[in-house]
Amino acid sequence: MTLADLIQGQRCVVEKVQAPEPLSRRLLDLGFVPGTTVLAQHVNGKGLSAYYLRGSVFALRQDTAAQIVVKPKGDLS
Repeated sequence: MTLADLIQGQRCVVEKVQAPEPLSRRLLDLGFVPGTTVLAQHVNGKGLSAYYLRGSVFALRQDTAAQIVVKPKGDLS
């Protein structure tokens, strides 16, 4: 499952980033590191979606979010 597969309000834990450099480095620098909990705050299936992690909100394109492998965590909030 990837970050792009989440529905609004769903939480997950980052497992790995499988993007080419320099994008993978940028995502890691933003905090998308293995073990980090992420909340899908606003999901737009065709454009940008907003994700909350480590006290900040980041907007990612669907193709970028699809390169972050995650594991679902708990119920919807």
